[in-house]
Amino acid sequence: MPEKRTEVSVQVDGRTLTLVNLEKVMYPRTGTTKGEVLNYYAQIAPVMLPHLAGRAVTRIRWPHGTGDTSFFEKNAPSGTPSWVRTATVPTSGSRTQSGEEGELRFPVIDSLATLTWLVNLASLELHVHQWTVTKRGRPQNPNRLVIDLDPGEPAGLGECSEVALLVRDRLAADGLDSVPVTSGSKGLHLYAGLDRSRTHEEVRDYAKQIAEELEKEHSKLVVSQMTKARRGGKVFLDWSQNTGAKTTISPYSLRGRDLPTVAAPRTWDEVEAGADDPLALEHVRFEEVLERVQDQGDLFSLPE
Repeated sequence: MPEKRTEVSVQVDGRTLTLVNLEKVMYPRTGTTKGEVLNYYAQIAPVMLPHLAGRAVTRIRWPHGTGDTSFFEKNAPSGTPSWVRTATVPTSGSRTQSGEEGELRFPVIDSLATLTWLVNLASLELHVHQWTVTKRGRPQNPNRLVIDLDPGEPAGLGECSEVALLVRDRLAADGLDSVPVTSGSKGLHLYAGLDRSRTHEEVRDYAKQIAEELEKEHSKLVVSQMTKARRGGKVFLDWSQNTGAKTTISPYSLRGRDLPTVAAPRTWDEVEAGADDPLALEHVRFEEVLERVQDQGDLFSLPE
């Protein structure tokens, strides 16, 4: 027998939205419902929206919760409301049947209404590029750099913490302050603000240069190559996240894992503690993230 569909109409930013199946369990292990997921995103929106603003958003959707299958979605789905901002972005290496360069029409989350509408479609994870679009929807140069610290077993958050401190100091040597974010999955992301003076290729090459330098200096702990066979017990510095077509989980986004963990901005004190005790930097769930924001405010501050 098919599930009974329940609906409720709400006003968000002056828009009427129909929210469905709020009682549906999205995280079977914890019993976390769709209503709780929507409530989390509504509460975190004041600090999350500024970091989503102007960025094309790729979603990972779990229509039946994390105990079932998921799928990536880049294009704005059919039935997208006319008030949802979208950006039509060229896709490198893709051509239409007529030979023209292909395009993708991404939604852009610039309001709580758009965020709520997308989450209502079971978009648990929100992934964004390191660049924003102009008012006409054209991509700009990146305004932030990200390096993904991905541990290869048996390495974990302890090793990630050690390497994060090395990356932080290397970026600081070039005048770049960085912010750590536990990914909510396995590792750490380090972000630094940029002034848009460099192209995607230049930022990617710069991140790759740092990864290769640290691999030479700390070859027992760091690897800069994607080959999985070389990553056992080391931390892979994924510099490729700065490629124009790549996306990274947005800070404050939920993850579609067994537990409702979040890509959570952290303090450098926590990272330093994590180098001695990995439990000090464990991935955090959405309830704790809300408490942290209430106590500490937005930790994801990226000076250009």
